[in-house]
Amino acid sequence: MRRLPQRDGGDAGLGAVLRYFKPAAAEPRLSSPAFDFFPGFPDLANFPRRDWLRALRGALRDAPDRAFGYPDPRGAIELRRALAGHLRRVRGVVADPEAIVVCSGAAQGFFLIARALDGARIAVEDPGLPAHRAILAAQGARLVALPVDERGACVDRLAALGGRGGAIGAVLVTPAHQSPTGVALAPPRRAALLAWAAASGGVVIEDDYDAEYRYDRAPLGAMQGLAADRVIYMGTVSKTLAPALRLGWLVLPPRLVERVVSEKLLADHGCPTIDQLALAHLVESGAYDKHLRQARRRYRSRRDALVRAVSRHLPDAQVTGVAAGLHAIVRLGRPVDGMRLMTAAARRSVGVYPLGYAYLEVRAVDDGLVLGYANLSEPAIEQGIRRLAEVLAEL
Repeated sequence: MRRLPQRDGGDAGLGAVLRYFKPAAAEPRLSSPAFDFFPGFPDLANFPRRDWLRALRGALRDAPDRAFGYPDPRGAIELRRALAGHLRRVRGVVADPEAIVVCSGAAQGFFLIARALDGARIAVEDPGLPAHRAILAAQGARLVALPVDERGACVDRLAALGGRGGAIGAVLVTPAHQSPTGVALAPPRRAALLAWAAASGGVVIEDDYDAEYRYDRAPLGAMQGLAADRVIYMGTVSKTLAPALRLGWLVLPPRLVERVVSEKLLADHGCPTIDQLALAHLVESGAYDKHLRQARRRYRSRRDALVRAVSRHLPDAQVTGVAAGLHAIVRLGRPVDGMRLMTAAARRSVGVYPLGYAYLEVRAVDDGLVLGYANLSEPAIEQGIRRLAEVLAEL
């Protein structure tokens, strides 16, 4: 197995992560693939431009003069109130506006958390998202792999992990739809994780990155609603609207609010106020919920198109993790060299992303792919999987 460059028991730098996950980085002369199954995008073509423009106009019309001064590092109070109401209603989060800090997407959220936890040992799901691990490690967090199985993170391993190298100070999980495997954290494990936090004094970091998209099952409420004093809840608009907006939020336990706000103040003094006010308008007008309802229908159809295409062109493969979210795991039925596959697929203008590179201990040869479907039309999904099948036949 090949291992990514590490620091202090952590993960690779962001540059290495990008090289492993972007085919163009493997062969710089190749242009962006026409059929890119990148798992991190929503449907970029369906950003609600008219609604956003209307919200911006409303924000500028209604903004008090103070809104044009330096931002509140916690975030505009109008947005924090709108988010508190939305999160209580939709996710069951215990959301006091005074406990919310608006941040520049999940990337800055993890930056602020790592700074606030000040070098803590953090157990992270394995596999997980390499970019987020890289951010935590770059800010001094010492990362420990927490295995994932078909019932989610193996919470029972925490006691053993805490016995080697010092106590675990925090656990990062994606309980509603594990990133990237797509499994949900089983209720007994949710209870065990919260019990661990209460007994150890540690904190749970709940990344609710795509909770808005549920297709085949009732949505699971956020863990934070069961233990607001022990859980940091994170969300963003990167999967619901667009990553380019760079808007996210942390709902924090009271003991961490001041520390995180101080780090936010030092980092950038606050997110752009007008964009925050526009998002508040979008949420409170109902346009945000309407956009999400339309997106769910569209993504479910694309999910189904991916399943059909894999069944047709890769009959030996298995698709998993499709009950929710914007990506699926495709098990090919045989191990392949991830870099060879990415490079060969890129030559056919197909972007694919090996599951093996999502592990702390990189698996250069693995049978899994992480394929996003939200930003591709149904015909494009069909053609992309057909080309992928041709590549696999050649390899």
